[in-house]
Amino acid sequence: MQKMNISQILVAAILISGVGFLSPLDANAEGWGSVTGQFVFDGPVPKPVIQRTKGDPSVKDSAVCAAEDHFNKDLVINPENKGIQNVFMYMRKANDIHPDLKESKEKSVVFDQKGCTFYPHSLIVRTDQKVLVKSDDPVAHNTHTFPIKNQAVNFILAPNDREGKEVANVIPEILPMQVKCDIHPWMTAYWFVTDHPYAVVSDKDGKFIIEKLPEGKNDFRIWHEKVGYVERKFTVDIKPGETLDLGEIKISPAKFK
Repeated sequence: MQKMNISQILVAAILISGVGFLSPLDANAEGWGSVTGQFVFDGPVPKPVIQRTKGDPSVKDSAVCAAEDHFNKDLVINPENKGIQNVFMYMRKANDIHPDLKESKEKSVVFDQKGCTFYPHSLIVRTDQKVLVKSDDPVAHNTHTFPIKNQAVNFILAPNDREGKEVANVIPEILPMQVKCDIHPWMTAYWFVTDHPYAVVSDKDGKFIIEKLPEGKNDFRIWHEKVGYVERKFTVDIKPGETLDLGEIKISPAKFK
């Protein structure tokens, strides 16, 4: 019988005991966790404000832009659960990034327009991604960005342009930047450019989740277009292998005045 060396004996002993080996990824995964929660309006929900009334002839390109009633998007609250949509929550800098998230899986993010309204109203884009600007309207629009650090763009998008134009932002921004259509000045949106994956925008129910965060204390900023900074330093303590549920994060109506 062939004799076993010390290494082979150790391997055999571990396999027999059922302990097995931890791969580097398995071991690494133990140092990561997630956070979830819901941004909630802490008061009576205000009545939505009509931005453009259906059929209003004073609206530019009214056949398209006033084909139906449109409401302001600067403060969108779900009346059923008081969830606040379009709240940005992001880490200013990330010193440690999960191996699965170091690069974006999707290399482009779609930014569309329909009924003379931008979709989505708020988006996150990483520096290794491009924003693909499209239009589903039979009228011309322009896309005008107002960054702090990146090169601004301002270009015309032809009617029904479904091929679109790509916009690159290679420098992380410190806060979300406004995007406008100068032809239809009520059209506004916000992009946040980041070089890491730890940023999110709350959904229609005010809910969010940020996954695969490094364990320990992580500092975030909370920002909304009508307020600016809701919180400049919002700290969450991440436990390895766990999802921290913050529940309702209530924001005072006074913040939005």
